[in-house]
Parts: sequence; C-alpha cells; structure tokens
Amino acid sequence: MQAKVSIIMGSTSDWSVMEKAAQHLDQYQIPFEIHALSAHRTPEAVEKFAKEAESRGIKVIIAAAGMAAHLPGVIAASTNIPVIGVPINASLDGIDALLAIVQMPPGIPVATVGINGSLNAAILAMQILAQGDNSVAQSVKIYASSLKDKIEQANVEFSKIKFNYKTN
Repeated sequence: MQAKVSIIMGSTSDWSVMEKAAQHLDQYQIPFEIHALSAHRTPEAVEKFAKEAESRGIKVIIAAAGMAAHLPGVIAASTNIPVIGVPINASLDGIDALLAIVQMPPGIPVATVGINGSLNAAILAMQILAQGDNSVAQSVKIYASSLKDKIEQANVEFSKIKFNYKTN
C-alpha cells in the first residue's frame, strides 16, 4: 500500500487536532502517512520531504502548524503537489496561524481550512483525489449523503420534543 496523502505536523502537540484527519482518511480507506516536521527546527528535512513527495506517490499534503505557521508555505514552495494548511490554535486563538497560512505570496498557493479544521482538510484532500479516482469519488458522495442523513434524523428527533407553544 502506497500513501496518497501526507499528514504533516510542525509539532507532536498538533496530533490532538490532526487525528481527526487521520481517522477520516482511514475510515474511507485512503492510504496516508504521518510525519512531524518543523519549518524552523528541521528545515532541511522539510525541504527534502517536499521535494521527494511526488516521486513517492503523494498526491495531497495536509500540513498543520500553529503560531508562526510557516510549515504549509515552506512545503508548498518546494513541491507542485496541492498543500492544504490547517492552522492550529496554539496562541492568539489560532488567528496568527490562520493569517500566516492563508496569506501566501502569488505563485505559492496553500489551500487553507479553518482553525483546527483537520476534518475539512481530509475531506478536501479526498475531493482532490476524487478527480482522478472513481472509488474515492464514490466515498466523497457517501460521506456527503451521511451529512444529509444526520440532518434529516435531527429533524425527526426535534419533532418529538414537546413544548406548549412549539408548532412543529
């Protein structure tokens, strides 16, 4: 089995957020790998990873970072693979990380999800993979349908709640 998605964290403390992405990819049988790499503490390793990712079969990189949050941009600068940045709430309510990731210069794009939004990063990675893989496309459709089912079930449950002035 060869990984298609890389989940990269600037620190092992990011795992509590990034685990959701791993769980989602695992649930839908998308092969992935997990690494801790720091743009500031291991810059040579980050560059090597980014430059070799495509030759290893990686199709999408999910890169999480907090505070200065340079990791997604540094990776994007060294590869043509789509990079999805996940800002981590490590300080300043994660706003610092969000702005650091989303404000990339022209020519070095990083798709960015919300603060601590690793599940959305995994879903976006699947949507990217789905463009060339019908099996993944089917999984994306199944997941979207499950969201609809949750809302419909919630309305069934809400209909059972009784109040004197509730009209539905």
